[in-house]
Amino acid sequence: MSDSYHSSYPYVDRDVSWMYFNHRILQEAMRENVPPLERLSFLGIYSNNLDEFFRVRMATISRIATMHGKNVAEEKRHANNLFSRLSEMNDKLSEEYADAVKKVEHVLEDNGIPIVNQDMLSDEQRHYVKCLFREKISGFVSPVWINHLYEFSHEDDDRIYLAIELSGPSRKTDYAVVKLPVDTCGRFIQLPSEDGKTYVMYLDDVIRLCLPHIFPGMGFTEFNAFSFKFTKDAEMDFDNDLHVGPLEKIAKAVKSRKSGATLRVIYDRNMPQPLLISLMKKLKLDKLDTIKPSGRYHNHKDFMSFPASGRTDLKYPIWRAVIKPELKRSESLLQIVAEKDRFVHVPYHTFDYVVRLLQEAAVSKNVKSIKITLYRVAKNSKIVEALIAAARNGKKVTAVVELLARFDESSNIHWSRKMQDAGVNVVFGVEGLKVHSKLVLIGTKIGKDIAVIGSGNFHEGNAKVYTDYFLMTGNPAITKDVASVFSFIKRPYRPVTYKHLLVSPNHMRDYFHDLIDAEIKNAKKSLPAFIHIKINHITDEDMVERLYEASKAGVDIKISVRGNCSIVTGVKTVSENIKASGIIDRYLEHARLFHFHANGQDKVFLGSADWMPRNLDNRVEVITPVFDPEIKSDVINTINYALSDNTQARVVDGTGSLKIQDTGSDKPFRSQEELYQRYSEINRQEIEKL
Repeated sequence: MSDSYHSSYPYVDRDVSWMYFNHRILQEAMRENVPPLERLSFLGIYSNNLDEFFRVRMATISRIATMHGKNVAEEKRHANNLFSRLSEMNDKLSEEYADAVKKVEHVLEDNGIPIVNQDMLSDEQRHYVKCLFREKISGFVSPVWINHLYEFSHEDDDRIYLAIELSGPSRKTDYAVVKLPVDTCGRFIQLPSEDGKTYVMYLDDVIRLCLPHIFPGMGFTEFNAFSFKFTKDAEMDFDNDLHVGPLEKIAKAVKSRKSGATLRVIYDRNMPQPLLISLMKKLKLDKLDTIKPSGRYHNHKDFMSFPASGRTDLKYPIWRAVIKPELKRSESLLQIVAEKDRFVHVPYHTFDYVVRLLQEAAVSKNVKSIKITLYRVAKNSKIVEALIAAARNGKKVTAVVELLARFDESSNIHWSRKMQDAGVNVVFGVEGLKVHSKLVLIGTKIGKDIAVIGSGNFHEGNAKVYTDYFLMTGNPAITKDVASVFSFIKRPYRPVTYKHLLVSPNHMRDYFHDLIDAEIKNAKKSLPAFIHIKINHITDEDMVERLYEASKAGVDIKISVRGNCSIVTGVKTVSENIKASGIIDRYLEHARLFHFHANGQDKVFLGSADWMPRNLDNRVEVITPVFDPEIKSDVINTINYALSDNTQARVVDGTGSLKIQDTGSDKPFRSQEELYQRYSEINRQEIEKL
């Protein structure tokens, strides 16, 4: 039965499949063979994912469920049913999550890292914490009396708060709220070691211990603090004033997000009823909002920055990025790429090669122009610094900045202004279409232009944890098409054609249709036919139906999908030739890779697009064919490794299964580890040739 209210074939709603995905992350935190500090990090990732899910997806569903009008009854009914189902799933997972936190904390304690509260401190530790509070924390703690709060609409929803009950023999009970200064002080305080153990304390409990110092001389003798957090609708309100530029418009809209409606509240179940009632009045909730009693601590996304205490033995072994000897530092990367297509597969290879290419372009007298698309950039971006240097060196530099990259709008605004000040021509994309493609085009005076096409952002931080490909090429057939993409972004009203690139919203969907249809025709002729894909999300109903048609025809379909997957596999006469799995491991799987048998021609592609309606219809996305035989072989190998994983790959079949994929091999195969070892061996062999 379909989860979509307008699909007649098996289909899992994207949000239900997302809950399955986040459950896989939670399961990784429960696995005893995962190092304890990594398990804690997975708990943080799960919590952070859930916050964003409520801010974006649950908020959207809630808005649909409360729409008014004669023609929206079916959409409202579906949204209400979906909201209820997701809420029920979240309740069950919340119980599992709380149990997981307790288990991981016990494992940490067994390994000499106990997490203690204010009642568990020794005299020496108590003295240390109080001194720390006075010297480094107290100046950032600013309580507000709850009866002076008009509402919470302008408070940050990605923080943790303490609701405080104060009383005394000569004072009427009063209530206050404190926002924990996590940004400036950190969520966890590492205490001096005792008995060979490293003690860690929540900032929450530091504040609890020091409440008498926060409210001195007021007659209060009893202090009780109860944590809570809330999540708001992350939708932004846009100013339609035609006289306001895009940069100012988005900046204003980002500020409007702070006043979004509250849609989820999590609070300490021990909070006294009068305090809870006062708090809820300020949060202004409605009937569809989630109100959930929970434990003593919230905002466990902070687990991602838990102090490692020097315990490398409780983390994954370090994998240092593999060097590519052919990309020698002493030689011109521009020349090396002009001679032959090159690639880097991060984080197995270092992202520095992409940075170096732009740094060289910034100073090369043969380079006349640089064009780049920027969706997300690092906090201290070497990429942007290279662009600024290029502009100062007289190059014509154009940066297409996507101001609507969710939750990175403020950062992108900051970098846009900095680039503009340096003389970079900053373009704010195409109205109505997010520019999500990952492109660089380096124009030269003599010789070949150089292009970079990636599956991930030009972001040094992401490149250390996200698996992505970056193809660097001087192939004129590709660079000419990349130039056409930039022309389309500049003038979207002009017709443009592409000879090799798959570009959305122009014709990417149709091109993929043709590739799938070709496999169907070959299968019907009893010729070999397969489709092997490594991707983040597949939710587009048309593409799901196309894959079902291919399965019916006998096409072998294997998919490694990280996140949302709307396909129900193994359904007789519908999807029995489709297998899907999702890998959760030390790196976040992010590369979008495609391999079609094509009657032995092995058509291989990589790029920025998932198979979702937004990617195929509402964004500027680019997928490139891979022509170089060595790079093509590497991409195929990466896909096959993912499909062969039998230690980290869970079955994705539409049921929420957490089973590890059975590949028929008795030998454990962990694809990320195998890839790292393979690249390391290639590096060793290349060095021996020198």
